[in-house]
Amino acid sequence: MKGFTRAETRFSLCGLNCALCSMRLGGYCPGCGGGAGNQSCALAKCSLEHGGIRFCWECPEYPCSRYEGFDDGDSFVPHRNRTQDIASARELGLEVYLERLEEKRAILDALLEGYNDGRRKTLFTTAVYLLPLEDLRTVMATLTSQPERMEQPIKERALAAVGLLQGAANHRGISLKLNRKSKKG
Repeated sequence: MKGFTRAETRFSLCGLNCALCSMRLGGYCPGCGGGAGNQSCALAKCSLEHGGIRFCWECPEYPCSRYEGFDDGDSFVPHRNRTQDIASARELGLEVYLERLEEKRAILDALLEGYNDGRRKTLFTTAVYLLPLEDLRTVMATLTSQPERMEQPIKERALAAVGLLQGAANHRGISLKLNRKSKKG
């Protein structure tokens, strides 16, 4: 959208963590307002109409009708933590929140580099997105505490990482499957 740019592209207008999105990781989207990404976004247009607000929650009309059904399904990232992530960013302060987001991104990069057998990108991105940082730290500590693991075939390393992530998710009652919006008919 012409004229829509943002200084912060890791955390979107609407509260999604663009830094953990598979489309951004693949170089297909620069994040909200970072260039040629989702420039047709109705929220971007709304931001411009409201003086270029940085985040929707700063708008006195938030949450507005644009959010009806927004969290009912996922896009390339899960939407179910969006409200919780906004609350965390507001409570911790944006800079601290973004530091934690960067730590999650580093964990995701390590998982993709050392444990992805070519079939785990969506699961790894979803797990890092949804699991609390302390759980991710524990998973990574367990994976890296056994240096011999890196000598294993990639398929075995991937299964070990998936098992630990799934175990952490099960412990928290978190599903690592993306929720697709049902078609209204």
